Amino acid sequence: MNLLLLSMLIVQIHRGLPVTYSLKYFHTASSQVTHFPDYVVVVYIDDVEIGHYDSNTKEAEAKQEWMKKFTTVAPKHFLLQTQSGIRHEKEDKKDLETFQKRFNHTEGLHIYQRMKGCEWNDETDETKSWRQSSYDGEDFLALDTKTWTWTAAKPQAVPIKQKLDHDRAYMEYLKFYHTGICVHYLKTYVNFSRDVLMRTELPKVFLLQKTPSSPVSCFATGFYPSSAALFWRKDGKDLRENVVHGEMLPNHDGTFQMTVDLKVEVTAEVEGKYECVFQLSGVKEDLVTKLERKSILSNASDEDNVRVAVGATVAVFIAVILAIVVVVAIRHKNKQANYDPAAGDEGT
Repeated sequence: MNLLLLSMLIVQIHRGLPVTYSLKYFHTASSQVTHFPDYVVVVYIDDVEIGHYDSNTKEAEAKQEWMKKFTTVAPKHFLLQTQSGIRHEKEDKKDLETFQKRFNHTEGLHIYQRMKGCEWNDETDETKSWRQSSYDGEDFLALDTKTWTWTAAKPQAVPIKQKLDHDRAYMEYLKFYHTGICVHYLKTYVNFSRDVLMRTELPKVFLLQKTPSSPVSCFATGFYPSSAALFWRKDGKDLRENVVHGEMLPNHDGTFQMTVDLKVEVTAEVEGKYECVFQLSGVKEDLVTKLERKSILSNASDEDNVRVAVGATVAVFIAVILAIVVVVAIRHKNKQANYDPAAGDEGT
């Protein structure tokens, strides 16, 4: 995409709390994975999927409404992203074959994954970026974008590292991409979709318990942005013991969910002493849910409400499966001579 044209699209963001935005690209080439495309690219802004390309459709597509509207000001955007996806598909599949030979893998399920991206603080204008890869779920090669040096995580990656260490033209291109192209795309997307990305949505909070002897799980779902905290408190003090924090996960609608478990026997004596606290960036007041037996949903007490909460979890589980098949990145060939800025590098 013409970088000058994109620059004209950037408008002034309403300044609020400092926010760090991220743009991430996940490339996955696989072999013999049943019922799954053998090549997939997924693009995220702040952990929300905005774009997708795979080897079945051979076409880049928007995953958010605001991204679809982006084509009104950049009509060739997804055509260029489709061309980029087709080009990377060919390259990454070839790399997968190379890695299979290096590891003496002649058959079976194997996955080559690349991840790259950048972050931008809209107040300080500070940026950082990353680029790394993995093979069969284990780290393979990574680029330190502070020192611009390579790290080989496997013996099979050492020859590639040594080759890249002497490839000055490719390193100059990577510096140009990570400090220029990636950050420019990120700023452009953020400024175009500022009304969506700068919104706040409070969650629905449930207290869940499988059996009377199970931990009590505080489950918050439907919140945005992802800069949030969920924790247990007793008598006004934060708890660290007997508490297990779950991972933050994306929902299918672009919001997020998270859980925190508390190991406690719910008796009349403890009711009201414990409370689950949810905090969201940009929202002054905490969302507090007191631990009371009548508020706990269990398999035996309120099947309909449990089904609502579990339904949201199942939707996220589908997204997580895709995320598992997607992780980390680096192309180990010299593409500098063939690079065309108008083609939108890594821009699927």
